[in-house]
Amino acid sequence: MTLDDFLQSLTASEPPLELSPALAGLWWEAKGDWTRAHESVQQAKDNDGAWVHAYLHRKEGDRDNAAYWYGRVGKPFCEDILDAEWRSIAEDLLRSS
Repeated sequence: MTLDDFLQSLTASEPPLELSPALAGLWWEAKGDWTRAHESVQQAKDNDGAWVHAYLHRKEGDRDNAAYWYGRVGKPFCEDILDAEWRSIAEDLLRSS
């Protein structure tokens, strides 16, 4: 799936079935449903899920929790604009899926 395909899928009411829990988390977050996004990434037991988890807590404003999750994935705390980070994560995860 390309980023354009992923973005176009946001018009649907449910994420595509082939999405990993981490990508589903990004999908739900883009739809404005932080709770479902968080539930999705909690199912992910990998670095992808930890990275999205970090982003979600940063967006929520919980810097300490976000820092914990960035540390779990071995990434520095992101200071980019949230939309830019979302896009960067999505592009990376889609490339590796």
